[in-house]
Amino acid sequence: MKILLLLTLLLAGGLLLFRSVSMAGDLPKIGQAAPSFSLQDQNGKTHRLADYSGQWLVLYFYPKDDTPGCTKEACSFRDDLQQLEKLGAKVVGISVDDTGSHAKFAEKYHLPFPLLADTDARVAESYGALNNLLVIKIARRYTFLIDPRGKIAKSYQSVDTSRHSLEIIEDLQRLTTPPSP
Repeated sequence: MKILLLLTLLLAGGLLLFRSVSMAGDLPKIGQAAPSFSLQDQNGKTHRLADYSGQWLVLYFYPKDDTPGCTKEACSFRDDLQQLEKLGAKVVGISVDDTGSHAKFAEKYHLPFPLLADTDARVAESYGALNNLLVIKIARRYTFLIDPRGKIAKSYQSVDTSRHSLEIIEDLQRLTTPPSP
């Protein structure tokens, strides 16, 4: 009888724990102003959303430096950066890792764009891109395409790391091509 009671309590506690594991708030909606941020990159330089005013911004959140999926995604952005910049876009990555981890990751893979350290996870949370697992906070693999006016033009919550940068290039081409008369 005591074992059954103990198992019931453990199961109930596990369900409560599962429910307390949360994701961040709402995702910003298309056309809404992008949440502002001010974070340091791998070199200690502070970046703000306002720094990218007047240009397109690919703001991508990723879980962890130097892991297979995150490496594939970062290297794809690196390899396609010239095409993205031709379309008027800058690329910025954000995770909850610190600047030291970002510096090693950027150096190892020759990443030429900023990786911002959101160590308190506030920015990821403001973009709805946070998994809060009680003692562990991790960014979800979400990307936001922010237009030159600072508005959310497109969001990506289901990312195929092997072709994500190409998907963004296609969307940027569509979004930046004037409609034909």
